[in-house]
Amino acid sequence: MALDTRELFARLIQCEAGGEGDDGMRAVATVIMNRATIDYGEFARVSQGGDVRNIITQQGQFVCMRESVGGRYNPQNVYNMTPTDIHYDIVDWAMAGGRLQGVDHSLFFFNPYSDTCPPYFPTNVGVIHNRVGDHCFYIPTSNYANT
Repeated sequence: MALDTRELFARLIQCEAGGEGDDGMRAVATVIMNRATIDYGEFARVSQGGDVRNIITQQGQFVCMRESVGGRYNPQNVYNMTPTDIHYDIVDWAMAGGRLQGVDHSLFFFNPYSDTCPPYFPTNVGVIHNRVGDHCFYIPTSNYANT
């Protein structure tokens, strides 16, 4: 299924943070745009000057981009999403430069399935910055520059 970047982004927002309310979805959209616009490290190389689609489709980054996880079908993937107006509105907001305050410099997020966020992103390239809903958001450490 060929999806344009806006559609793919909306599906990813719905899949990754659809149950997190507007701020949760805006926070995830902020991370995606931060990755697309950072000028150093891994994401700068992946985005090749700001290509959001390259960031979304980077292998191993988003569980929702995988049709299988651990050798089993992943029903929670972008191809099974049906975005609504709110998902497109958030994508349009992010692509027009909108960033959610409090996660405006974050490059990483994940749901720890815990009440607390670990102090560092699992590979020590990020340090905790904020929590929005069930997701912990991390800003880059100096280690990220070497990725």
